[in-house]
Amino acid sequence: MKKPAILIDLDRCVGCQSCTVVCKMENDVELGEFWTKVVHMGPYGKFPDLQMYFMPKLCQHCEEPSCVDVCPTGASFQREDGIVLIDHNKCIGCQFCVMACPYGVRHLDKRSGVVTKCTLCAHRIDAGEEPICVKSCQQRSRIFGDLDDPNSEISKKIQAAGDKVYTLTDTGNHPKVRYILQKADWKG
Repeated sequence: MKKPAILIDLDRCVGCQSCTVVCKMENDVELGEFWTKVVHMGPYGKFPDLQMYFMPKLCQHCEEPSCVDVCPTGASFQREDGIVLIDHNKCIGCQFCVMACPYGVRHLDKRSGVVTKCTLCAHRIDAGEEPICVKSCQQRSRIFGDLDDPNSEISKKIQAAGDKVYTLTDTGNHPKVRYILQKADWKG
């Protein structure tokens, strides 16, 4: 897979938090911290025409990750396939990467003293499986695939959604997590 990514269809997400729970279990995420979380957005509009949606938030695995650029030890790095990871043997817990991340998805693990974040389940991808948050999504709101493969499900869904595909605020990092929001008029 050349460019692994996740597409999240916000019109399908019901905010069940299964992605949050399985991520914590799969990755032994510290109590009170999250590698993925689902934020309730809304309601917006004027009564009785109100809208709301749920926004899953996770590491965006940017193509140009500022977190990697500021790491003084090389602990934060980007794999050849673009997945952004942290080498915990090199991390000194300085948290420069935490401050540099425009999405607020890194945190210092108090148990180990190193920074942690979503790995896109690189261990599962390397074994030919999809990330656990994608596998566990009962609504199929998360689609995993290769952005460089025009025949992949993710590429086809992005193409079909047209101008209804978004990224979180792009600060020049070019996030690989994409969102579809077709029903709501206001994106927040």
